[in-house]
Amino acid sequence: MTKPDDALAGVTRLGFDTAPIIYFVEAHPQYDALVVELFQRVADGILTGFTSAIALTEVLVHPLRHGDAHLQQQYRDLLLNSDNFETRSVDPHAAQCAADLRARYNLRTPDALQIAAAMDAGCEAFLTSDATLQRITELRVLVSDDLEL
Repeated sequence: MTKPDDALAGVTRLGFDTAPIIYFVEAHPQYDALVVELFQRVADGILTGFTSAIALTEVLVHPLRHGDAHLQQQYRDLLLNSDNFETRSVDPHAAQCAADLRARYNLRTPDALQIAAAMDAGCEAFLTSDATLQRITELRVLVSDDLEL
């Protein structure tokens, strides 16, 4: 297990996969303290957080299915209106980068797009719950299960 300070050494720009965003907004019992710490670093300007519009699509599905307007708004506020956090569109450059990542690492399209957006934003690291993404070498992949406070 690695402490966040060690995992984030030299990191100023952190990409967020969808799962850690859900853990934060929905206060997942296993990961809440960790993601609160990381999002607090973003809020404090210690880190700049990034994700792609893919995350917005993914996080809104459950609250839309259940008619949970409050949860929908929580996600929108975090992803679209937070200081030091940017939700990036997937532009043609990121799409081409995602295709390259898919070809080289056999990634699913959403994962490739998320990582490509993080790379396009200049992120040094990417936070995910998916340990299989650690095979990517273009940026440091941090897996939530490997981090502890």
